[in-house]
Amino acid sequence: MTVTPPRTPPAGAGRTDARPSPADRARQVTVTAAEIFCVLGTLVGVGVLGTPVESSSGGALSADATLLAPAGTAFSIWSVIYVGLAAYTVLQWLPGQATSARDRSIGWLVAASMVLNAGWLLVTQQGWIELSVLVIVALLAVLVAVVRRLDRLPAHGAVDRVVRDATFGLYLGWVAVASFANVAAVLAASSLTAPEPVVVAAALAGLVAVVALHLFVARLVGPRWTVVGATAWGLVWVTVGRLTDTPESLLVGIGAAVAAVAVLAIPLTARRDRAARA
Repeated sequence: MTVTPPRTPPAGAGRTDARPSPADRARQVTVTAAEIFCVLGTLVGVGVLGTPVESSSGGALSADATLLAPAGTAFSIWSVIYVGLAAYTVLQWLPGQATSARDRSIGWLVAASMVLNAGWLLVTQQGWIELSVLVIVALLAVLVAVVRRLDRLPAHGAVDRVVRDATFGLYLGWVAVASFANVAAVLAASSLTAPEPVVVAAALAGLVAVVALHLFVARLVGPRWTVVGATAWGLVWVTVGRLTDTPESLLVGIGAAVAAVAVLAIPLTARRDRAARA
């Protein structure tokens, strides 16, 4: 007679303990408080409670301020990201989620990302644009850590893939391109002046850096279409901005389009690399 051993559920699936611990409850409350703070920061950033982002910091972050600024429509992706963050906040309170391995792994980092998001908006409201670079780079690092941890723990069902994986993939991809636009805004707002060819060359170098960053991230978190899709979205709108709005630049517009294609090709390359190492 053969005895079949019980199947062990995959890591990250379902619950890891029968009852939530005090640390689980503290994490849930912290994520919820961070979400509320993020919403308040967003209301400030869109102009409901403060000055719209494009008008803050002397207009350095507007869609026509630099060669790497995406056209205004690009920022509509934030609506999707914010809905995903709200959905995650609700999901973590559902039965069984408090003790899930995935939430225990990413919950505190998610809360940190929300605080940094709102903090960036509040910093730019004060005109501290140099400090905003440090905040967005910290946000980028936190999101890389979140997506990397999600990659290590398999998703459990469609809701998990949409609310956790898709939300934070889009979040990371958008912040990746926004980081370089932020740096460009700081340079444009500084007292430094440079001939137009130098400015164009610097913008093209920034686009190359965006692609290089994604190659690095793909090695850390694996091939994720949501990540590259969000960045490609931003780059396409950089193309639109440079070809149809000021400051116009055919070279940067074409460069942004090429960078978008290169970023979208990264998951294919990453999959081949993983298959070769397997």
